Amino acid sequence: MVKMLDLDRHAECPLWAALASSDVPWTGMDYACLNVLSIYCKVFDRKEIYDLIVRKTCQSCKCPREAHAIYQQQTTNVHERLGFKLVSPADSGVEARDLGFTWVPPGVRASSRINRYFEQLPDEMVPRLGSEGACSRERQISYQLPKQDLSLEHCKHLEVQHEASFEDFVTARNEIALDIAYIKDAPYDEHCAHCDNEIAAGELVVAAPKFVESVMWHPKCFTCSTCNSLLVDLTYCVHDDKVYCERHYAEMLKPRCAGCDELIFSGEYTKAMDKDWHSGHFCCWQCDESLTGQRYVIRDDHPYCIKCYENVFANTCEECNKIIGIDSKDLSYKDKHWHEACFLCFKCHLSLVDKQFGAKADKIYCGNCYDAQFASRCDGCGEVFRAGTKKMEYKTRQWHENCFCCCVCKTAIGTKSFIPREQEIYCAGCYEEKFATRCIKCNKVITSGGVTYKNEPWHRECFTCTHCNITLAGQRFTSRDEKPYCAECFGELFAKRCTACVKPITGIGGTRFISFEDRHWHHDCFVCASCKASLVGRGFITDGPDILCPDCAKQKLM
Repeated sequence: MVKMLDLDRHAECPLWAALASSDVPWTGMDYACLNVLSIYCKVFDRKEIYDLIVRKTCQSCKCPREAHAIYQQQTTNVHERLGFKLVSPADSGVEARDLGFTWVPPGVRASSRINRYFEQLPDEMVPRLGSEGACSRERQISYQLPKQDLSLEHCKHLEVQHEASFEDFVTARNEIALDIAYIKDAPYDEHCAHCDNEIAAGELVVAAPKFVESVMWHPKCFTCSTCNSLLVDLTYCVHDDKVYCERHYAEMLKPRCAGCDELIFSGEYTKAMDKDWHSGHFCCWQCDESLTGQRYVIRDDHPYCIKCYENVFANTCEECNKIIGIDSKDLSYKDKHWHEACFLCFKCHLSLVDKQFGAKADKIYCGNCYDAQFASRCDGCGEVFRAGTKKMEYKTRQWHENCFCCCVCKTAIGTKSFIPREQEIYCAGCYEEKFATRCIKCNKVITSGGVTYKNEPWHRECFTCTHCNITLAGQRFTSRDEKPYCAECFGELFAKRCTACVKPITGIGGTRFISFEDRHWHHDCFVCASCKASLVGRGFITDGPDILCPDCAKQKLM
């Protein structure tokens, strides 16, 4: 039987690095069985490889032996593995390799029917040559059809007095339960025995000889009732009208040792970790010493003897530098560990178990010693911060929680908002009361959108015309006697009036006007009463309430 070693999967393992060394021609070597490989290792003094073969786990990486992927290169024949009589090539259908597969359903000659069958399986389960499906099939054969369940010659741990019981079990299983299914076209409409969905007449299905003809499965539904995996090469066992792989069928009738993976026919065995074990096979995951009747520790779902657990996993005490065994309480702080008796103050050596403590420079101290040497003081009361006391900090200052309060109302601030001013802390309310800008009109705090007039603050809505109360924010305005007025009110109340149009002359916006004696005119209104010519910058003659240009005055006199 050709076997190869898959070195890539465990490239980090030193043991497999040794396997890959150029002086040992491992890849492609032919071995009749693992016994030949073990002899080879002894002859060439490769003890580390031999240990891997006879141990259930790898000494270096702790993987199970089968995880190191020693797999079969040639096509495995399930009939040979089960000990069934081989059918002749003429009855077996087509040669699987000719179609590019490592296995095809038995008795099928048409490649189209074979392809129809495989099309209904998940792609990763189709056993094409050189594919993951082919590797998966090999793994499933080893898992679902363990050799130690099938033949006495593969049982390494079966006592002589129980060999007859094993043979009786094999005979009864082969006659009553074990068989190989086949594929056929459904003769009529039916429902799948697994998913209960409809099977149409003519549809390709799986049939099992140990069931009546009407019981059929979709190809993807022909799975073990326990592990729900596809039954490899259509090999099944029947129990209580359900189909199982041989492994789980056997485990319903006999306990299986979790150490050697063989069925237990002895009445005496060990139950531990919710598993069954031969009495001598419940061993330490590290050293393989038997744990039956011994104390052990479970770590990552694996059992360890006390010595190995303490050597591999136990922490070292920071004080005495000795292992903290499983019988000692392990006290930890951050990444450091202590025996209970070693958890002491570095200064006074007082036990710190169930007491407050402080840490400084990788040392631990009781509250008093820590305070005396390292504790800072509260900026409020001046007292030290005791070990474990909650501390409030702002910039370079720090307070006890109760001391961090408003300097006016003395209310604890805690996590509320606050306002610092010089060296004092104020709550928002007291700060506004004492320092916030207030409107000159309503005396309320201006929180946003204020207006400044004559260096005094106003709310926008409070800054209004003294006469009509219209808001002046963003508007043109002027003042009179320190009071603001809108342009319209100011003109009506205080501005000179034009002799010509009688409208107020406000002067806002750069309006020019002319005054003469007690009379005033807008720039545009200062015109001759007769010809309406502008008199701005020209001589004029008064005629009672009117003003005339010299020409019009001369005509009037003549």
